Amino acid sequence: MSLRTRLQDSAILTAPGVYDGLTAAIATDAGFEALYLSGAAVAYTRLGRPDIGLSTASEMADTMALIADRTPLPVIMDADTGFGNALNARRTMQNYERAGAAALQVEDQTYPKRCGHLSDKSLISCNEMVGKIKAMVDARRHDTLVIARTDAIAVEGFDAAVDRAGAYVNAGADVLFIEAPRDRDELSRIPQTFGTRVPLLANMVEGGATPISETSDLEALGFSIAIFPGGIVRALAKTAQDYYASLHATGSNRAFKDRMHDFDSLNDVIGTRDMLALGGRYDDA
Repeated sequence: MSLRTRLQDSAILTAPGVYDGLTAAIATDAGFEALYLSGAAVAYTRLGRPDIGLSTASEMADTMALIADRTPLPVIMDADTGFGNALNARRTMQNYERAGAAALQVEDQTYPKRCGHLSDKSLISCNEMVGKIKAMVDARRHDTLVIARTDAIAVEGFDAAVDRAGAYVNAGADVLFIEAPRDRDELSRIPQTFGTRVPLLANMVEGGATPISETSDLEALGFSIAIFPGGIVRALAKTAQDYYASLHATGSNRAFKDRMHDFDSLNDVIGTRDMLALGGRYDDA
């Protein structure tokens, strides 16, 4: 089933954040229907740096290709600002689509951008963003969705964000993402305004500007997609801190063994036996 077809279903689509082949495989095995490749998560893990526009388009495309090799699920891919003007956004669509993305999310911040839940963001004009959306729609070769994100709430206010969002839908966006609503009222006003026009995406960031909601609650409000982009990194970073502290303090992994895979169980997770069996078929040939 294509992502576009799935979004015709009234049930909300939950897309957890992933950042490499391992997290993609584990999330797939957990039973999700789609994944979200977070630019922030790639910056956190590959660079060990904040989400302030440091990750490059090529690093993201390389990551997407590795994930596509590991999971059959559709992946919503963070395309940041498209990495420049409309022509850059067009090329980003072509590169990310070729790498295996099922949808590209593009935002109206200036370049380089900031995490949507950081302060002091700045925006390009509405007209420039409309041009980027049209360029991406024209450039796609497959049924790759364009998800238009506006960060205008924190910069220009909620009403301005609604105005921008309407223009982005008119430009051809397939899904709408109004970033960082600050309370329950703003969160609920988004589907009240756009719910009958286009599928809507809600972004759940632990400790961010938007109150965390259950997916069932977001579905009841009228959202079609809920992403949890950085949760896996926050979980693994906390575990890694605890693990390294334990190893440094004790000189062994014994104290941590109940919180980690051993050699055999990790090989089960990554499918070592299946891969060796597959190789054996060709050896026999």
